[in-house]
Amino acid sequence: MRYSHVIIYAMLLTSMFYGQEINTVNWIRPNHNNDAPVWGIKGGIVLALWPAAVENTAKENIGGPRGLFRMGYERNGQVYLINFIAVEPVVDGKMEFSEISPSLVDNKWGKLMWAGADEKMSYYLPLANTRGVISHPVQGDNTIEELTFFIYMEKFQNGAHPYLKVSLRSDRPDEIGFQIFHHKNSAKMERCALTATMGNYSRARRLYLKNKVIKSEEIYADYDDIHFIEKEEYPVSQMMTDEQGNPIVVIGTNESFDTLSSWPSTLDYQTRSSWRYRPSFRVTQYWRKGDKYDESLRVRVNGRSYYWAGGSKSRKDYIAIPGGPAFENFELREKYYPGQQFYYGISTGNISDILSINP
Repeated sequence: MRYSHVIIYAMLLTSMFYGQEINTVNWIRPNHNNDAPVWGIKGGIVLALWPAAVENTAKENIGGPRGLFRMGYERNGQVYLINFIAVEPVVDGKMEFSEISPSLVDNKWGKLMWAGADEKMSYYLPLANTRGVISHPVQGDNTIEELTFFIYMEKFQNGAHPYLKVSLRSDRPDEIGFQIFHHKNSAKMERCALTATMGNYSRARRLYLKNKVIKSEEIYADYDDIHFIEKEEYPVSQMMTDEQGNPIVVIGTNESFDTLSSWPSTLDYQTRSSWRYRPSFRVTQYWRKGDKYDESLRVRVNGRSYYWAGGSKSRKDYIAIPGGPAFENFELREKYYPGQQFYYGISTGNISDILSINP
């Protein structure tokens, strides 16, 4: 081989390894920009935007309610729906809910949400619009990959107009990062919470704090109504910390997997199957912060005794949660500042595993 050919061959190798993405991780992401908007990692967390489904079953192919991130977990080729995440900006004391706030396009419930590769907001399309960008977040270590993209949404009626940068890391497959920003035309936001809205699907009844465990069936004892019930919030001083000393709050069920998955029985399956717990494993969920946070940080939960029935006012449309009240909404609240970041996790491990998530 001539010397000049060796140089050209080396340049081609360099281009292959440094000029293109090196996919060493089993990412779940669109093959093309016009595919369904679903991103995640095999053996870990998955996010989808309406109208795509996170759970790959025919019944779920329209993705459920609009105005929510649908959060799932992949195991052995199957993605299971675990929760939804809503966006709740507060302006002048008025909080708005992304899943029930009317769209400016058709006036139906649920803000339209869409994705992009950068901070230049494009027009709404119910497609992926980006595969996401893969980078190497740890200098000198090309084995760790990070997948990032942006989520945009319609402007809220209270004037808030947030957008988010989403990140997933190959060394933290159970976790997804959400960084919150605002457009120039946004009203000043006092807070922009991200709330996991469906804790009663996995019948989460335990909130783990630093020195105590909050039990939903105790703090909501004797509550028998179709509406939400809410007690106190808990400040950052009461939160556990991970191995790096960062605040973290954990929520989970008090039921065994056999009990959790055995309802509804064959006799009442037809009328209650929509609330059947489908995953083949139990999960524990968490929110955490990095090393930057405001002292206003606190964790907030509310509860329900009956599963949500689409806002119906008729009690007959509501199904009682077996085993008693469970936590429904689960979130960290913090005074808004541009670039604030929250991490949401779905884990099949125990609490000690979660507290040591950071390498």
